[in-house]
Amino acid sequence: MESILEQQRKAHEEIERLEQAIVDQFIKETKSVGLQHKERLIREHRVSDFLDRISSRSKFLHELYEDTDGARKTEIDALSGTSEFSEFYGRLKAIKDYHRRYPNETVEPLALEFINQSKQNGDDDEIDKLFSGEEGSGRFLDLHALHEQYVNLKNFKKTDYLTYLSEFDHFSDYPKEHKYNGEYLKYLKELKNYLESFFKRVKPLSNLDDIRNEAEREFNEKWAQGKVHGWEKQIGADDESTDLFCVACKKAYSKKTVYDAHLKSKKHIKSAKSMIEKGITSVDSETYEKLKKEVDEGKDKREKEIAFTEALIQKYAEVLGSQREDTKANVERKRALTDRERRMELETEEVDDVESESEDEDKIYNPLKLPLGWDGKPIPYWLYKLHGLGVEYPCEICGNYVYMGRKAFDRHFQEWRHAHGMRCLGIPNTRHFHEITLIEDAYALWEKLKSTGKTDEFKADTMEEFEDQEGNVFNKKTYDDLKRQGLL
Repeated sequence: MESILEQQRKAHEEIERLEQAIVDQFIKETKSVGLQHKERLIREHRVSDFLDRISSRSKFLHELYEDTDGARKTEIDALSGTSEFSEFYGRLKAIKDYHRRYPNETVEPLALEFINQSKQNGDDDEIDKLFSGEEGSGRFLDLHALHEQYVNLKNFKKTDYLTYLSEFDHFSDYPKEHKYNGEYLKYLKELKNYLESFFKRVKPLSNLDDIRNEAEREFNEKWAQGKVHGWEKQIGADDESTDLFCVACKKAYSKKTVYDAHLKSKKHIKSAKSMIEKGITSVDSETYEKLKKEVDEGKDKREKEIAFTEALIQKYAEVLGSQREDTKANVERKRALTDRERRMELETEEVDDVESESEDEDKIYNPLKLPLGWDGKPIPYWLYKLHGLGVEYPCEICGNYVYMGRKAFDRHFQEWRHAHGMRCLGIPNTRHFHEITLIEDAYALWEKLKSTGKTDEFKADTMEEFEDQEGNVFNKKTYDDLKRQGLL
């Protein structure tokens, strides 16, 4: 079993590596403009997972530092007491015994987990599983099921899907007397749950609780003042008269005609009969007012629940305004497409997905920046060290260009860059200047060679060679003389 201090050390290391992993995620460059949305989603979901792990490990650390059972203090006292050496050797012996019992146990360093994390390519599939095909990886809302549910509500205006996208949060346009049925409240809750779920999937780093708390605070202020849009008349009003309250059914009515129809219904007759069987033929005014107050409080509570759900949906619709507008534009665009164009669009999306997957496969993991070999992959690290490719050789004559490895450095003296630099200095690029990289040294050697007569300047007449048709080699002067005399 690991010691308390070792558990704390591992937790601190994991938190630091998670923080560095988050930084690495944000400095990583995107591949193309078309893939920026999906890559942003992948990055934010991965960062969200890292933050959850940091929170979990921080909570674990807090519990260890609190030391409610005193185990940490006991361990520190044992390490810093008079018998610290015996404690040390006792722990060393326990470690050796453990590895002796399990000699082949594999241990994966914590750093390796985050290295493997950068190689993983399965995040695209995970993101695709989070969204439906209509949602387009979080770019659009998919309210088809909710629109169908809304259309099936009784006494509500029927609209097409595009109009519904524009008006699904216009609750003040709905008839208030039809909002009290259970189907409407069920529809509101499902719409709220979908928007919350979509928000968490498309903006994993945003805090949904803060938005909900802000909406609740604003709603409570308006509700107390009676200024909630669409519920102004219901708040603080008591329009029902005492004659429109049914004691048997414990229900109040706002219209005389509805109340009269209720008195003739089977439900009321059954409730009244049940009261008579219990021996209750009439109620006093105090009981009547108490029952009516309970009904009013229940109704007010139900109204507040419906109004708050509507306010919450309006807040979510405001936050997801860009996705909402993109959804409307996408629906209008799809309506204008023919069946053939829709099929072509689906085929194009499939091709793009395949190309993006191939780009991911072609991406080579090369954290050490090793040179690429003949197969397009980084050369082995041992070969890199063997050839000394990590050693830098700067050359001032080449404009302070740096050559990696001795072989490249030796070869560059006969290449165009060094020859051009020597030509700019007015010095011939001969073998005397091999290994000379500083301009000052090159000038000093050139002056010394000129003074000793060992310039080895290039003379075309004597140094340039020509060959005739029979393979005989002559210098330029001899070749020109023989050709001029017609002997060649």
